Amino acid sequence: MAYGKTRSMAARVAALLGCLCGILGFLAGATAHTWKFGLVGWFLGGALLTLLGVFMLIDGALAGQRR
Repeated sequence: MAYGKTRSMAARVAALLGCLCGILGFLAGATAHTWKFGLVGWFLGGALLTLLGVFMLIDGALAGQRR
């Protein structure tokens, strides 16, 4: 697999996992369960992971345009 495709796949996986963590954080808050990382930990972790994935996708798109 080419480097650009690997980066895009990693970015998509990171964004997917970030959305999943955000949803888990939202559900933890909505159901009032006490989880190990808490509501804020799951939600912010998911938000940061999603942002990382989006930035990786943007970086890959910009690098592909320069070629």
